[in-house]
Amino acid sequence: MRAARYHGRGDIRIEEVPAPELRPGTVAIDVAWCGICGTDLHEYLEGPIFIPPPGAPQPVSGESIPIVLGHEFSGTVRALGDGVDDLSVGERVVVEPYIIRDDVDTSPGRPYQLSPDMNFIGLGGRGGGLSEQIVVQRRWVHPVGDVPLDQAALIEPLAVGHHAYVRSGAGPGDVALVGGAGPIGLLLAALLTAEGLTVLITEVSAARKAKAAETEVAPHVLDPTEVDVAERVRLVTDGRGADVCFECTSVNAVLDTLIDAVRPGGVVVNVSIWGHPAQVDMQKLVLKEIDLRGTIAYAGDHPATIELVRSGKVDLAPFITARIPLEDLVAEGLDALVHHKDSQVKILVHP
Repeated sequence: MRAARYHGRGDIRIEEVPAPELRPGTVAIDVAWCGICGTDLHEYLEGPIFIPPPGAPQPVSGESIPIVLGHEFSGTVRALGDGVDDLSVGERVVVEPYIIRDDVDTSPGRPYQLSPDMNFIGLGGRGGGLSEQIVVQRRWVHPVGDVPLDQAALIEPLAVGHHAYVRSGAGPGDVALVGGAGPIGLLLAALLTAEGLTVLITEVSAARKAKAAETEVAPHVLDPTEVDVAERVRLVTDGRGADVCFECTSVNAVLDTLIDAVRPGGVVVNVSIWGHPAQVDMQKLVLKEIDLRGTIAYAGDHPATIELVRSGKVDLAPFITARIPLEDLVAEGLDALVHHKDSQVKILVHP
């Protein structure tokens, strides 16, 4: 089968690889759509980061470069391994793309995303969504019902937003400031709005500001080159500041803005992956008693996230800005996001 494999920084190739074998307790999936994630872009430009380099295989998968890419994907069940009797061939599904040791407890409420040696399918091995087929353990497969498969490919990044929301401790009626209107920021804002929060977004890109306004994910879209974002947030909140802020850019100036804009005793959640150390004004953190929290991926968030989409509370269709075949992954996908990121939110690949 065809697959996109990562051979090193700036080196991704479409190659013929052996089709995966069905094993007991696993599910074979024909991949329909796979999104290009910001993490994929970081690997392409700066990696390997999550991808295990030559000579240092991922401890659970045992794999290293070259690695099949893609962790935001949807598809249909092709075949069921022995012992899997609660899914049907042809059923629409998405994958929670974890690589975790078999003895890790993944039952509801368990923080399995923090288990030792955790990595992701499509980054740490075990195939990926940028291929024609994949075989995964049953516990990572989630039926999506009648959700269109192109939109279903966005459930994985939406689940990132759901986990960040849960980590924040915020709730309906709170005011949230989202730093950055990239794919994660926009999807997070859509989720927060669906959950009953008042949402503001800070963003400098004209195209991304327009997308935030077009999708109505936030009633207030603020450009820090035009307004003092923290002052505007205080104006909207009668002087209090935002109850919760979400950092979705890995840009230090944005983090600084969120620390200024959050209310005393408020929460700042870092969602983005940083490829470099950040600086934090600890004096502001102390004097305002700000709670700065990290968040990684998701843990038990997929069912609630899928229900938000199935119920119509979150419409994922407006966030898909391009659909391309696998052979155009580099030129029309990765390079397009590098050179024309302002005009793209989510590029989907059809393997």
